[in-house]
Amino acid sequence: MHFGVLTAALFTLQDIPSTPVNSSDSLWLWIAMGVGVLALIAAFVLARIVLAGDTGTAEMQAISNAIREGAEAFLSRQYRTIGILAVVIAIVVFFGYYFSPRTQDVALKTVIAFLVGAICSGLAGFTGMYVSIRANIRTASAARTSLNKALQAALRGGAVTGLVVVALSLLGVGALFFFFGGLDHPRQVPYQLVGFGFGASLVALFAQLGGGIYTKAADVGADLVGKVEAGIPEDDPRNPAVIADLVGDNVGDCAGRGADIFESTAAENVGAMILGAALYPVFGIKGILFPLIVHAINLVASIIGVAVVKTNDTEDPMSALNRGFYVTAILALAGFATAVYMMLNGPGVQPLYLLFCGIIGLVTAFLFVWITQYYTESKYRPVQSIAEASLTGPATNIISGIAVGMETPAMPVIVISAALLLSYYCGVRGLAGFPGISDYAKGIYGTAIATMGMLSCAAYILAMDTFGPITDNAGGIIEMSNQDESVRDKTDKLDSAGNTTKALTKGYAIGSASLAAFLLFSAYLEEIKSIVTAKVTAAGPAGYMPPGWSFTNINLAEIPVFVGALLGAMLTYLFSSLAIKAVGRTAQMVVKDVRDQFRENPGIMAGTSKPDYARCVSIVTGAALKEMVLPGILAVGLPVAVGLIFRNFSSTYGAGSEVLTRNGILNVPTINGVPVNLGGASAVAGLLMVGTISGILLAMLMNNGGGAWDNAKKWIETGQYGGKKSDAHKAAVVGDTVGDPFKDTAGPSLHVLIKLLATITLVLAPLFL
Repeated sequence: MHFGVLTAALFTLQDIPSTPVNSSDSLWLWIAMGVGVLALIAAFVLARIVLAGDTGTAEMQAISNAIREGAEAFLSRQYRTIGILAVVIAIVVFFGYYFSPRTQDVALKTVIAFLVGAICSGLAGFTGMYVSIRANIRTASAARTSLNKALQAALRGGAVTGLVVVALSLLGVGALFFFFGGLDHPRQVPYQLVGFGFGASLVALFAQLGGGIYTKAADVGADLVGKVEAGIPEDDPRNPAVIADLVGDNVGDCAGRGADIFESTAAENVGAMILGAALYPVFGIKGILFPLIVHAINLVASIIGVAVVKTNDTEDPMSALNRGFYVTAILALAGFATAVYMMLNGPGVQPLYLLFCGIIGLVTAFLFVWITQYYTESKYRPVQSIAEASLTGPATNIISGIAVGMETPAMPVIVISAALLLSYYCGVRGLAGFPGISDYAKGIYGTAIATMGMLSCAAYILAMDTFGPITDNAGGIIEMSNQDESVRDKTDKLDSAGNTTKALTKGYAIGSASLAAFLLFSAYLEEIKSIVTAKVTAAGPAGYMPPGWSFTNINLAEIPVFVGALLGAMLTYLFSSLAIKAVGRTAQMVVKDVRDQFRENPGIMAGTSKPDYARCVSIVTGAALKEMVLPGILAVGLPVAVGLIFRNFSSTYGAGSEVLTRNGILNVPTINGVPVNLGGASAVAGLLMVGTISGILLAMLMNNGGGAWDNAKKWIETGQYGGKKSDAHKAAVVGDTVGDPFKDTAGPSLHVLIKLLATITLVLAPLFL
């Protein structure tokens, strides 16, 4: 495909000098790559420090080993399944590109980028989980002596995930840019990297979906039979599903979330580099490499932020984690400002406005964290209202929880809207000195910088997220090994902070997904414009391209577009339904097995014999891997089907079938007087646009509603409304089991679905025309 056409089509570049690539400018690539390598070294050092910690008693080690073996067995089987699907899709993409004259020359590069993105995403998830399933026992053992040592062990274990994820994203994109000839052809190569984002999205979807089904099926099964029916505490060693539950924390919240954030950073890198390529006459190669430098700054700031975290036995661990976040954010902002003034500056540029775009993104991240905290922490009204509703039974608890969930998208949507409008305005003002560039192009670049700003603390945010399952596992190990109550008090504090960080990072992830998806949607529209321009140009005198034509006016009055939009909205609900039903079916299998074990072996409840933990782990593993396939295929297949179907049948419904004129001048591209068929591309644009909107709102509902249900239960467990084993507590447990697949399966998977829709349509755009 002639990707250079896009840049020419975007702007009227007369009188704008082209900036040649020189060694001083290309040095930025090596700086970013060098920081990425140093971050991997830092992650290795942190891993060594964590793994050097004490591993506790023999009983603690036995429990930890069972968790580790279950998690590694699941991930091994899951990645084999994902690997097969990835190879099949890579073959389809290769032949789809190879047999089209417009894309034949980039077929191999696109597939290589796809496979590198998939491998890096898988490696990021595996590396993070490898450390987390070993950090849990070190955290549990450290809690026997010091809350501070346990906090640092858990956060450093989580930091390994954060650093590896961001570093691999940076190194993967940077290496492909270099090997594809980016230093020689900087304006063309960024378009060849879209396969990287697609590969990352595909692995992230299945990793998050499969891990989410596993973790919540085990959790729901363990809670319903253990807490509600048998009346035994959480993580009681007599519960046959308790090991499966602890395994699920790792495969869902560590491997799954790692792949999710990897996908966000990868998509943002590629999308922003594409826009940087379009602005090459303004910034040169520095505008293309700017996203990589931002993530290099992110890595340095996050390493320092993790290093400063410490606490004492009386302080709330969340306060210490917040201090680290504030340090990271301040350093990231300082580095961001330096990068803007050094890389996005020059005659006609007002860098202060571009810096404002980054600040808007960073403020958006803060606001998302605060809003999520408001809706999911027990000291605020939403959670307390759900807990109070539990006094009158499970039904009112569920009604209140759904109502809170439906309320939660309001404030985040206002924040996203304000961020997009303000960053667009600042982008226009920042590049006001270039009259040859459209305001739309300037504004979209402003939103790209805002997305970079929001992701400028991603490594530390992910460290906080992985902190959650590590501390959850540590608490389980302490309780199952019958340690002193004082030790359990320490791990309870850490677990409470971990529950908060997991909820906060879900809010952060959906916010970043929203901005990244808008960035990729804009890239899709411009990609279609590039393909149409290339087709018309290839037709020679028979082709006609209206002056200033752009593929930005998607007409909802056209039936294919409206149907595509409806299907996009439907996809998010059907996908969520399949994910939640998968949890329900798998949980039923767990409940049956736990009941069977209690009935078959009365010695389990008496404490004279041990349950068969491996049986539950095996059941959940097999079921989760089977259940993740259908929703994943639906997510990949629907946009492709819509594009191909309406490409062939759109003329029947009037999509592009008439030559429109304005003042007697044609205003649509034509070949031999016949309008270029845009029906498939337009229908996919409707699917992508409305599917993104629907997915964002539904994900917010599920993430925050599920988190509120969970913490309402935990608030009652502190002694409110009768405390543990009270009727209110039992009602809250039922509500929590409804919220579990919301917040840990369907909700996080929707983050990935949103970006997968954008990347797959971007990669497969040539098939829709």
